[in-house]
Amino acid sequence: MQAKLFYGSLVAFVFGIGVMSVWRLSLATTVWVMFVALVLAILWRRFRMGTLLLSSVVLASCVLGIIRMEMAQSQFGHSPLEVVVQENVSLSGVVVSEPEERERTKQFLLQVQEDKLLVSTDRLSAVSYGEVVTVHGVLKKPESFTTDLGRVFDYSGYLKARGVEYQISFAEVEVTDSGKGNPFMRLLFLVKQQFITSLQNIIPEPAVSLGKGLLLGVKSALGEDIEQDFRRTGIIHIVVLSGYNVMLVVAFILFCFSYVLSLRWRLLFGIVTIVAFALLVGLSATVVRASMMASLLLIAQLMGRQYHVLRALCFAAVMMLLLNPYLLLFDVGFQLSFMATLGLVLLLPQFEATLLDKGVNVGWRSFLYSTVATQLAVLPLLLYHIGEVSLIALVVNMLVLPMVPLAMLLTFLTGVIGFMFPVLAGVVGYGALFSLQYILVIAEQFAMLPFAVVQVGMFPAWGVFVLYGIFAGLWLYVQHKNIKRTGLLGEKGEMQNDLVKHKKNEDGALPVFFR
Repeated sequence: MQAKLFYGSLVAFVFGIGVMSVWRLSLATTVWVMFVALVLAILWRRFRMGTLLLSSVVLASCVLGIIRMEMAQSQFGHSPLEVVVQENVSLSGVVVSEPEERERTKQFLLQVQEDKLLVSTDRLSAVSYGEVVTVHGVLKKPESFTTDLGRVFDYSGYLKARGVEYQISFAEVEVTDSGKGNPFMRLLFLVKQQFITSLQNIIPEPAVSLGKGLLLGVKSALGEDIEQDFRRTGIIHIVVLSGYNVMLVVAFILFCFSYVLSLRWRLLFGIVTIVAFALLVGLSATVVRASMMASLLLIAQLMGRQYHVLRALCFAAVMMLLLNPYLLLFDVGFQLSFMATLGLVLLLPQFEATLLDKGVNVGWRSFLYSTVATQLAVLPLLLYHIGEVSLIALVVNMLVLPMVPLAMLLTFLTGVIGFMFPVLAGVVGYGALFSLQYILVIAEQFAMLPFAVVQVGMFPAWGVFVLYGIFAGLWLYVQHKNIKRTGLLGEKGEMQNDLVKHKKNEDGALPVFFR
């Protein structure tokens, strides 16, 4: 019953956010739903029926989701800047994000009193985090646009998920002061820039851009051609930082201090490292989700508690939506990250358990089944949002993923050693260059295949729910057969998942959701 209450309340909270994102419910409707929840709670205290308690908790959680989305929506539409939309303006504020370089422009977030603006300017404009700048340009509200594949992208909702209601494109920027913003963030960005400079002095393009993408999630540095190759081959996820990248960083840090610090202090230092790394690379939905789950894992080990991956994933997702409910429908990265991880949590243990039952070592097959699990989990979203599915992603991921940890390690060592010993860094840089070039060549060659991707027409929103409903039905059917066959009982198969994870931990492998 506790599991039903936990998952039921989380799902209902998310459902409430989704409903309020699409339809504007009246206050009377919300009050009536809460009233019914209170009546059911009173009846439960009288009759002690579990169904009454579950229904009450689900309805109350749904109302909380509605209220949270209403609160988020209320922060927009009341700005004094509304009266100067579509006019030339001169606004002064503080740069509150690390400027992101594109091929021709540079973008950053500007805090102007209570408003946050997205400003794009010339790529060569010298703007840094924490500077006070004056921007000149036309103030606009972001509008939805149609992608090359015919999908309508709600750009306004996407920016609202970042707290942005207005934008100024092709702005003229004048720096008037510096030293503002958070001192810790300024230090992090300074270290990051020095590290990138060290890499650029040793590793040539385009390999260094890929290295920055793997380590720091700087996807924009790849360029349109390489990014297109990565999308066609289904490996764009390696430069969109995920739990895999985060855990590799944490595992490396823990290993480095394994000989000088006790387990407790290593775990504490690991948590601090996760937070610093998330701030350094930018708090995207993918990074936040991965960082929260990694932190929960270390906290569980620190407290000697059992770690449930599915519960941690759901808890991390709901906490993110509690902080920013716009992520649910308007941030594709959040949706893809959650569903990909859910696919690993639910499907990968089934594949590995089958192999273990047959006495077959998982080994290299882990990469194969991880790719299959994630591709199935995100397929409906790819059809709906993008309309392009890679047919060679399975093969390319099998060839590329084993090289990613080595490329990350060698690129990291090259940048760090380059601070003090440039000659030695050049030697290590050859290894980094080889591993990075290997990934680039694989992506380029396979992307040239005429059948690399298939494009589909408009895919309706209801089709996403139908496909996920079919997947859920098949998964439940397989779970039911496994329970009948093995006699293992547990909360949505968590006992079987724990057995597989225990076996994997004995082999020294990464936890399932970090792959």
